[in-house]
Amino acid sequence: MRIRTMSPSGSTNDLNARKPKRRPPGDEKSSGTFSFVEDAEGGEFVEKESTFHFPIADVTGQNGTSHRNEDEVFCGIVLAGGEGKRLQPFIKSLGKGTLPKQYVNFIGSRSMLEHTLERAEKLIPPARVLTVITEPHLRYPEVRQQCSGRPKDTLIVQPDNMETGPGLLFPLMHLYKWYPNSLVLVLPSDHFVWQEDRLMDYARLACMAVKRDPARLILLGVKPDRDEPEYGYLLPNKKRLAIGPDMSEISWFIEKPDPKTARRLTRAGGLWNTMIMVFKTKTMLHWVSRLAPRLYQQFQQVYEAIGTPSESDVVRKIYRGLRPMNFSKEFLEPMARSYPSSLVVLPVRDLLWSDWGTASRIMDVLAKIGKVPRPEGSHRREDPERYQFVGQLPFNGGDFSNSQVVRNSRRK
Repeated sequence: MRIRTMSPSGSTNDLNARKPKRRPPGDEKSSGTFSFVEDAEGGEFVEKESTFHFPIADVTGQNGTSHRNEDEVFCGIVLAGGEGKRLQPFIKSLGKGTLPKQYVNFIGSRSMLEHTLERAEKLIPPARVLTVITEPHLRYPEVRQQCSGRPKDTLIVQPDNMETGPGLLFPLMHLYKWYPNSLVLVLPSDHFVWQEDRLMDYARLACMAVKRDPARLILLGVKPDRDEPEYGYLLPNKKRLAIGPDMSEISWFIEKPDPKTARRLTRAGGLWNTMIMVFKTKTMLHWVSRLAPRLYQQFQQVYEAIGTPSESDVVRKIYRGLRPMNFSKEFLEPMARSYPSSLVVLPVRDLLWSDWGTASRIMDVLAKIGKVPRPEGSHRREDPERYQFVGQLPFNGGDFSNSQVVRNSRRK
């Protein structure tokens, strides 16, 4: 396996080699506003001219597969770049040191990341599921083991964890390069889901709705079973939409409300935000350009550098200049306030779901399902042969194999 953050071909591509019949959102020459407007006759949403400054997207898909600019494929992004610091004392008590929570197998034989990847692959081929992690994670043998079997070019390694905003936008740049007309399912890697097939049935419904109306971003929500001020809350509008069953616009979104507000939202029919989303890649990039223009401009440089010899230097330089950005707090909250018609919630019924950010949440769920945490000493046996790829782990270049992270990991 190779881990890289380059374009699938590994080389600079002629982005203008194949011109589409109509100007796509990636055309540098466009000068209008990219938005979706309702057609007066048919009631359908159509694209206006775009202000995207990205070049025409590469038409060579992952692993050398050719895709036309207008091809619509379903892709996935698994968010695994966090550190899970609040859970570190609990993880240490299980004898697993400082391993970030998404790589811990709390129960059973698989980690939360492995469960999430298997979940994504119920709908999406593994070669189109990108996993974003952070470079320091690779010092852990468990991380290298869990990542070693992923398909070529699907592991996106960011230099540092800058929260969920950059953590989502970085792999999205790769998808826009490879599959510019893609639909994307986003799955955080630190969630517990008991009825996985049920959840993915709802994700499929969300995908179908985005196909019908590509202007929408669809968030999956779960009915609260308690007041939880550490979660984000969505308040659905009472008016149902025609794009899919039980879907409605979001009238209010708030990340981590105070306890009083959390109680009010629960009683008013509010839902927990799972951060599981489906959207069109081009639509998300449009909203990033509107709501986080500075971040958008910085990642334009990343997009242009993907697959070039300067990719490593550009990515590291951009990350040095980034500030942490929480996607829910700094993107979804203002979007719900200013553009509520663009956000849609799909309630997921009869689902045991939990964001495992605290020990109390983990123990609460395990008590419900009759399980106990998996202690150290019962994990899978390591196979050193699986780690041969570590020596050729270029983080956007040839310097990664000599980094302190990898040197430390080899001494373990």
